[in-house]
Amino acid sequence: MSTLDETDPTCPSAPPGIETVIVPRAHDIGGFEVRRALPARERQMVGPFIFFDQMGPGEFLTGQGLDVRPHPHIGLSTVTYLFEGEIFHRDSLGSAQPIRPGELNWMTAGQGIVHSERTDAALRDRPRRMFGIQSWVALPKGMEDTAPAFAHHGAEALPFVSDAGVTLRLVAGEAWGLRAPVETASPLFYADAVLAPGARLPLPAQHEERGAYVVQGAVTVAGSVFEAGRMLVFRAGDALALEAGPLGARLLMLGGAVMDGPRYMYWNFVASSRERLEQAKADWAAGRFAKVPGDEAEFIPLPEGRVTVRAETRPG
Repeated sequence: MSTLDETDPTCPSAPPGIETVIVPRAHDIGGFEVRRALPARERQMVGPFIFFDQMGPGEFLTGQGLDVRPHPHIGLSTVTYLFEGEIFHRDSLGSAQPIRPGELNWMTAGQGIVHSERTDAALRDRPRRMFGIQSWVALPKGMEDTAPAFAHHGAEALPFVSDAGVTLRLVAGEAWGLRAPVETASPLFYADAVLAPGARLPLPAQHEERGAYVVQGAVTVAGSVFEAGRMLVFRAGDALALEAGPLGARLLMLGGAVMDGPRYMYWNFVASSRERLEQAKADWAAGRFAKVPGDEAEFIPLPEGRVTVRAETRPG
């Protein structure tokens, strides 16, 4: 989902109590809508999260489906999490894994990996809905060239709690006294929270950078109301809670430690040096990345474009 036009999300003036409000821009990719919240010009990362796309909600007609051809990544981990639908993941390690709502696909690219994301042929016999989030987590400098890896965790393996009108599944990292099983390269948290009308969810105190994406409904924070399709970024150390509106709310909570320096981005590549990105570009153009078993016939060509600094650490 990383091949959209380079159009930044907008960041209107933030009300008191909020550091940044990000409004994603919607893009249509063949009748399916994608909204990108990160990176934004005013706020490129939240902790190690450097890329955040909302896929849908939308519906594929009979015979149609998702067809993201094999493409490469370096220097990051991809995180796929669905609310509706199913995606079949294949990668150059030989992984072949469907992902369904509430499950986690965590693919660490490191020095380089290739993967594809498609709707299985057996699921195209009737209309299918799709709704989910794809995000990238930048790797620390010392792990940018680690060996690639893939992990899948079913919904039953992810910590889940329900209390005082809040149901919360911790997808990755550690927060609210919970710890998810997937191994991460830096301190972070990523959680799916559903709030009943009027229910409150406090921000986790132990993480320096914290954000919340309003997936559905609306929340009130520090006296201001935020509708669905807004990413809120909070100041470090502020003790705040998000309160669901009269129709309730669904949130993706995310954040972690400040990254260890700026990151360059180009297409599907993330690195701490321009030279590493140029090498990745040359390697993909020359066919030096490994192929995806079971999906060798197609690939996404290297697009034209310049390497840019698309993700800097927060000032001061």
